[in-house]
Amino acid sequence: MQKRATNALLAGVTGSALAGMLVAGVAVASGDDRAPKETAGAPVAAQELARDRARVPSAASADTAKPSPKPSAKKRGRGPKALLSGRTTASYFWDDGSGVNGDTGAPASGKSMQKGLFASPSWPMNTKVRVSYNGRSVTGFVGDRGPGAPSHNGVMLDLDTYTFRYLLDGEKPASKYEAGTGEGHLQGLRWEVLQWGGGAGTRGEPQPFGS
Repeated sequence: MQKRATNALLAGVTGSALAGMLVAGVAVASGDDRAPKETAGAPVAAQELARDRARVPSAASADTAKPSPKPSAKKRGRGPKALLSGRTTASYFWDDGSGVNGDTGAPASGKSMQKGLFASPSWPMNTKVRVSYNGRSVTGFVGDRGPGAPSHNGVMLDLDTYTFRYLLDGEKPASKYEAGTGEGHLQGLRWEVLQWGGGAGTRGEPQPFGS
């Protein structure tokens, strides 16, 4: 009876040990199965991360991709700064020695009559002058004396016919002797002395002819 009990006890212990070993083996086996899966998954995740990084440009490449700003365009100025400026009433003329319209002969400067040749009652010959009217401007030079008597009434510049007509309405005169508009004066014309000439005359505000 005692021997049977002992055998039964041993059988129970042996069975429990075997059962424990089986459970441990299953656990080990299941752990071994997981490990390879996790190891195999690591390179895949690394590859996906590498692809994701490749899709996102780096800060350096992003900066490189940005277009460089265009240089700002320089504002165009009106030209040389005026030494002296003011306003007056201007008339027109064309003296080429033909005797037309009281033509008194060639310009006093000795230069031939041309577009941009103005007459002043007092400024030095070859003085560079810019005249403006109605939003238009012309730069010319003093090449003759005039106007005569009108300068005592405030008409301090005589413009060549082409300049006069252009300032008035942007058109060309009917002929070089006539502006062709019926207008004989430009009131409120702005003048600017850009450079004093070296010829005979007086610098400063324009003075009436013969004064």
